[in-house]
Amino acid sequence: MKSVIAVEGLSKKFGKVVAVDGIDFAVPAGAAVALLGGNGAGKTTTLSMLLGLLLPTSGAVRVLGEDMATHRYRVLGRMNFSSPYVDLPRRLTARQNLVVYGHLYSLAGVKQRIAELARDLDIAPLLDRPVGQLSSGQKTRVALAKALLNRPEVLLLDEPTASLDPDTGDWVRGYLDSYRRQTGCAILLASHNMGEVERLCGDVLMMRAGRIVDRGAPADLIRRYGRRNLEEVFLAIARGAGP
Repeated sequence: MKSVIAVEGLSKKFGKVVAVDGIDFAVPAGAAVALLGGNGAGKTTTLSMLLGLLLPTSGAVRVLGEDMATHRYRVLGRMNFSSPYVDLPRRLTARQNLVVYGHLYSLAGVKQRIAELARDLDIAPLLDRPVGQLSSGQKTRVALAKALLNRPEVLLLDEPTASLDPDTGDWVRGYLDSYRRQTGCAILLASHNMGEVERLCGDVLMMRAGRIVDRGAPADLIRRYGRRNLEEVFLAIARGAGP
């Protein structure tokens, strides 16, 4: 299958600190791939380079066939990103935020699209409330609506269900999986919820100290490491244990 994300020899240094150290991976169209690792493993830096927010020290990132270091504006309208750790403007209402982002994406039928997402993500009662007055879980759902506004072909998700209660989190995972299957969107997911990863992702990239130290389908990794679940595999890799 054609890769919509292609990463080759990607490195990022901040002074003497090597945050990402020569990684390679690809995400095919329609696939859901997890990027896992402990705090400081390099996940956020990698996502930032995929979005073109950080320039690589070396290596290359291509998304939808374009070099993100030089031509990211050609494809930014076809991709999106969500993280509960990146705040939307707090004084604007949820609706105002979504309208602004809809116009930034040159989206036709912004009001209709917001109404669709409000229904799908159950945020209609939140639309006219300032974002700063929403709970963490409510903000997470509004951020997901923002990420889906432009019907992205590539979706980068950083802890997409953080702060959601188990029932809502489960529902959102089902929604994201359905969206991927229906549209062929490629998803790259960074998460510390291993159950979420096992449910959504067919492939896993394990990072430690800026490098990809293992990869494979969740079931293959569990079998290779002789563990009972992906969380135990994650802990083994984070602690430097081999298969």
